[in-house]
Amino acid sequence: MTTASIRDVAAAAGVSVGTVSNVLNQPQIVAAKTVERVHTAITELNFVRNDAARQLRAGRSRTVGLIVLDVGNPFFADVARGAQDRASQDGLTVILGDSNHTATLESTYLDLFEEQRVQGVLISPIGDSTARLQQLRDRGIAAVLVDRLSPDSAFSSVSVDDIGGGQLAVEHLLSLGRRRVAFVGGPVSVRQVADRLQGANQAVDAASAGTLRHFPTSALSVLAGREAGEQILALPVAERPDGVFCANDLIALGVLQAFTSAGTIAVPDDIALVGYDDIDFAAAATVPLSSISQPSSLLGATAIALLIAEIDDPGTPREQVVFTPELRIRASTTLEE
Repeated sequence: MTTASIRDVAAAAGVSVGTVSNVLNQPQIVAAKTVERVHTAITELNFVRNDAARQLRAGRSRTVGLIVLDVGNPFFADVARGAQDRASQDGLTVILGDSNHTATLESTYLDLFEEQRVQGVLISPIGDSTARLQQLRDRGIAAVLVDRLSPDSAFSSVSVDDIGGGQLAVEHLLSLGRRRVAFVGGPVSVRQVADRLQGANQAVDAASAGTLRHFPTSALSVLAGREAGEQILALPVAERPDGVFCANDLIALGVLQAFTSAGTIAVPDDIALVGYDDIDFAAAATVPLSSISQPSSLLGATAIALLIAEIDDPGTPREQVVFTPELRIRASTTLEE
């Protein structure tokens, strides 16, 4: 089936292409009978305007791009939802890209967003993307970092104090009398993981009590957590940690699965377990998971607000918004009375 064009509409209505354009964009300047005739032709031909082409001719779209590290992680899904809800208030649509922790994919999405002439980009970068984002800014595309502090304040950013969050998690474990603490997570090339590990180490150092052992993972997934849980299970009982802090809830859920399947480790009796992100699945786990909570939807909404401010005024001062995480205590760290 051939798609009707604006010329087809003009011919069917007996008017010029310019008149059809005016009916679509400025109907108030066209006679009412002509507007009615054009709309009749549009209905009969099932015409759909090519809004993307119109926006590109104007040099601006009504879209912004969002690149996250893992769209399968409910945390980033909540960030995206918060961003879209706030963007819609200004008539903007968010296009979501998943870098999957891959620099090549991140670059591909940035290229795509540039080609689409989005008004701005929100990005949770894998590494240092300053140079590439500056190129976008030079082309009139605003950029804001999400879940990452801008290293040199060149860009506005919205993040959470992950060092403080890691410290909070391990302080909780130490307060319960746990002394052999494990940190499960990786890769440490991911800034958030490195910061949470740093906070965990700081908590142990400050308390002058206990030890911290790192069980690195290749991904921030349930499967990676399950594999790490199996590594812990393989240790002699005397060497096993009695407290585990995981870099995110997905890993913690995987660790919990490994322990539950084995049936030889009780949580929290033998090992207390803390996650990070406080996704919905954390509270719904077989053993409800204690977790460090981040305001995920608020992160997305705040990032959009900063992006819109830069779109409206490219010279607006850059802001570094840092939220404070909170501990949610559940059954995975507290014994039932």
